[in-house]
Order: sequence, then C-alpha cells, then structure tokens
Amino acid sequence: MTILIDRHSDQNDAGDEIVEKNQGNVKEEETELVLDAAFEAPHTNSFGHTFRDYDAESERRRGVEEFYRVNHIGQTVDFVRKMREEYRKLNRTEMSIWECCELLNEFIDESDPDLDEPQIEHLLQTAEAIRKDYPDEDWLHLTGLIHDLGKVLLHPSFGELPQWAVVGDTFPVGCAFDESIVHHKYFKENPDYDNLSYNTKYGIYTEDCGLDNVLMSWGHDDYMYLVAKENQTTLPSAGLFIIRYHSFYALHKSEAYKHLMNNEDRENMNWLKVFNKYDLYSKSKVRINVEDVKPYYLSLINKYFPAKLKW
Repeated sequence: MTILIDRHSDQNDAGDEIVEKNQGNVKEEETELVLDAAFEAPHTNSFGHTFRDYDAESERRRGVEEFYRVNHIGQTVDFVRKMREEYRKLNRTEMSIWECCELLNEFIDESDPDLDEPQIEHLLQTAEAIRKDYPDEDWLHLTGLIHDLGKVLLHPSFGELPQWAVVGDTFPVGCAFDESIVHHKYFKENPDYDNLSYNTKYGIYTEDCGLDNVLMSWGHDDYMYLVAKENQTTLPSAGLFIIRYHSFYALHKSEAYKHLMNNEDRENMNWLKVFNKYDLYSKSKVRINVEDVKPYYLSLINKYFPAKLKW
C-alpha cells in the first residue's frame, strides 16, 4: 500500500502551511491523497439498498426519519453547551478502552439505515478493513476501533441519554443549518432556527476560525473526542479529527461549512476522507472473530492510551 501526496507547500507570514496543487492553470488550496487501496466498496448495504439512502423503503426507514425529527428539534446551542459542560468532567467511571468496546455489544444505532448489528461488529469490521489496506498506519487501525465508543452515553451508568443525543449525523450549532443535512426540514421546529444570532452563514463564528472552535451537535463523536483528548492520548491530530468529525456528513459529503475550516482542518480532512470509506462501506454481514484480533488491538491500545481512562 502506498500513499502518494501530490502537493507543493509554501508558508504565509504567520508560518502557516499553504498547500497548493496545480492542474494546468487551476490552483487549489488542498492536499490530495492518491490511494491505491485494495478495499472495494460493496454496492449495497446489509439490507440490499444503496448506502445512506434515507428514502429507501425498508423496515427501518420510518424509524430513522423519526429519529432525525427529534434530533433536529433538540440539538440547540444551549443543549450542546450543557452537555459539554456536564460530560467533559469525565467523572462517570474509569475503565479501559477494551472494556468500553464490550459495553457497546448491548446497543444498535437507531439512526443508521445501513446497519442493525451490535456496535462491536461495526468497530472491528472498520478496523480490520483499514488494517488490510494500510498495514503501516497502526494509529488509523486503532481509530477505526474506537471511533464510535462514545455511544456508551446510551448506557445507564452514563446517564442513558436518548439516541437522538448520542448518534446520527452531526452538524454545527450556532449558525445556519445547511440544507444538505439529512431531513433538514425538521430544523424549522428547532428554537435556534429563527434566532438572529444563530441563523446566518457564520452565526457566532468567523471565517477560517477552525472547527475546534465550533460547537458541534452533541453526541458520541464529541464525547469520545473529549475522552481521548483529556486522557492525553498520543494519537496524531488526524486521529482526533476523525473521531470528532466522522459523522459530519454535511462537510465531508457536501462540503458545507468549509468556510469555518482552518489549514490544519483541511490537512486532516484528507485522512477523514480515507477513513470514511471504511466506516461507511465496511458495514456488512461478514463476522470478525473477536478473540483472533483482540491481542493486536490490545497492543495498540497500550501504545496510544493509558491502561485506565476517565469517562
């Protein structure tokens, strides 16, 4: 597996790296990973439908739409700030990464139209697919394993939050809700929708402010990001970026909210695009033997995390 990065770098007066790619007379400020990975995405999910088709007639379609209706009404600036303040204390429990993986066996994501397997199956499918194509990027293997661990917020010992406050596509709050967000129509019932401070393009933010300064809708992505960061993981910044924004489909599928990104975000975005192929399309009925792969992932956990984490 090789990763070729086609780029020409320069720096501005502040020392920030500016990446340029020339194609004829066209100049783009981005870095592109040119990949020759072996993973081939299937054409259909485990239900026989195309991936992320929220209109396909299936036994889960109506439930998924109702999930997003409640989600879009409840994810306000005030709610997000309250959740971040409460959960960043990390005073719920102490446990290892692997113990958290085992907790997720009890849950199925109600927002996902492609998957109805316990979460541990999806984590291992994602991680093993990445490991096959990127054998030398062990941090990316581990990111695949842990990216959804924040879903323990569904567990009684973590407050047993409702699914709409834990899973589903994420998006910024404090600025206008982009129309590319799935089931956008339900935002009209959100209290922030008509708030003049929140319903403009920039809202409470400024151009190029950096996603780290943006309030994202509350859920497992932001929670696991806080857990990893506060427990001083040694994962690279790209790993933390993937954990926090892997459900931010309005950005990485529709390129909405790019005006809020800074140079570091744009660099890390390349790895998120790599990751998303495995996160989305590895959802299948292929089973992973947990005991066979467990020793390898335990070694990665020991490399990048303390033995016990505060949650």
